[in-house]
Amino acid sequence: MAKAPLMDFDKALELYEPVLGFEVHVELSTATKMFSDAPNPAAPGGHGAEPNTQITPVDLGLPGSLPVVNEQAVKYSISLGLALGCSIAESSRFARKNYFYPDLAKNYQISQFDEPIAFEGSVEVELEDGTAFTIPIERAHMEEDAGKLTHVGGSTGRIQGAEYSLVDYNRAGVPLVEIVTKPIVGAEGRAPELGKAYVSTIRDIVRSLGISEARMDRGNLRCDANVSLRPRGQEKFGTRTETKNVNSFRAVERAVRYEIQRQAHILSQGGTITQETRHWHEDTGTTSPGRPKSDADDYRYFPEPDLLPVQPSAELVETLRAALPEAPSAHRRRLKEAWGFTDAEFRDVVNGGLLVEVEETVAAGGAPAQARKWWTGEITRIANATSAEPASLIAPLHVSELIALVESGTLTDRLARQVLEGVIAGEGRPDDVVAARGLAVVSDDTALLAAIDEALASQPDVLAKIKDGKVQAAGAIIGAVMKAMKGQADAARVRELVLERATQ
Repeated sequence: MAKAPLMDFDKALELYEPVLGFEVHVELSTATKMFSDAPNPAAPGGHGAEPNTQITPVDLGLPGSLPVVNEQAVKYSISLGLALGCSIAESSRFARKNYFYPDLAKNYQISQFDEPIAFEGSVEVELEDGTAFTIPIERAHMEEDAGKLTHVGGSTGRIQGAEYSLVDYNRAGVPLVEIVTKPIVGAEGRAPELGKAYVSTIRDIVRSLGISEARMDRGNLRCDANVSLRPRGQEKFGTRTETKNVNSFRAVERAVRYEIQRQAHILSQGGTITQETRHWHEDTGTTSPGRPKSDADDYRYFPEPDLLPVQPSAELVETLRAALPEAPSAHRRRLKEAWGFTDAEFRDVVNGGLLVEVEETVAAGGAPAQARKWWTGEITRIANATSAEPASLIAPLHVSELIALVESGTLTDRLARQVLEGVIAGEGRPDDVVAARGLAVVSDDTALLAAIDEALASQPDVLAKIKDGKVQAAGAIIGAVMKAMKGQADAARVRELVLERATQ
């Protein structure tokens, strides 16, 4: 898809002030769905079931079926609201949000409208240089997810150009909390970075609470990014667009930047912005029109007649408040001190959205420095090359196992990189890949000495230099031995043996 005309980013900021808003959807990892006893595919281990096998009549809205509220989902929602600094409503209720789409079998979604479970909060977000920015939270409300459409045919995987679409209702009824910010002003040129940091912070909060796996690659965490521009000096907000279901931290950053540049060009040419949803295209780094954005009146909200109001007791709310984990900012400070990272090293982890992965790798036994090295280095490199999220490539447990193999001398860093590629390719755990590919370091001195003797015999001039005390010449022999051993030797041990052999 060709890019629309864009204004230079810095020029856009001279003329217009960006105003942001984010709607983050969090799938809760309860055992069952929001209003039925169907298995929840967002629960740990629930991903990957055959289409349309995790459904009940309630999920499909069949006649005579009635919803029942999931108590654990309500508790999770309250915990999240408290972690966002919100007030918890003494009474909130569900509403029917009416609209037609093929993945919404009953033609309405059970959500919350004017009476959300949590409201009026704020979240502190830390930018890449350590600057703190407070994001105002308007509400966090409970709802159910819709099913999932797969568009078949065409080149983009989207509905445009598809030959037909398939619908999987497994996700229908999965419990969600939607977190809605108030309009965010003052970010200026750091607006794209702020969007990325905010979604990353929400993920950290959700994971620390243990209420969701929050994997963007699986849709456990999804972000709709709202962007509008207003001319400098104008008080009234501009018309916003809503880029839907942006599925990675990097994509949030890119989508916000693109919309600022796209809208700025339109406004500078005397055009107007259409209030609409937009689709994000990862391959081209562009957005495209979706549908005109509906206002609340268009959804014909009315109270859900089959569900009573949710009225948590003050005792329950205080019990959940007392169980909250430490705030993300305090958590980061504690980890930085425990790991002994410099400011720059810790920023690399945080800015890469890898704090959870490094922490889980360390918890599984990996040394902090090695965990940071692998996640911010080789794993991130592979992720960038494949437009994937690092967390989607390999489990922290397997990274810790890889680190252990290097520290035990079973693998060199070079061999470990090959093992990493095998794990990511689905060949099994690190031990499995080492065994299948025969990648373990050769630790048998007999085999090493045989290769060293052969290399010394083939390069007598180098041997003479070593005997004369020019030990730097040993590099040629070491290189030949490493080549003969296909890299499966400890270079330090080879050097030691070379010097011993040459000076005998």
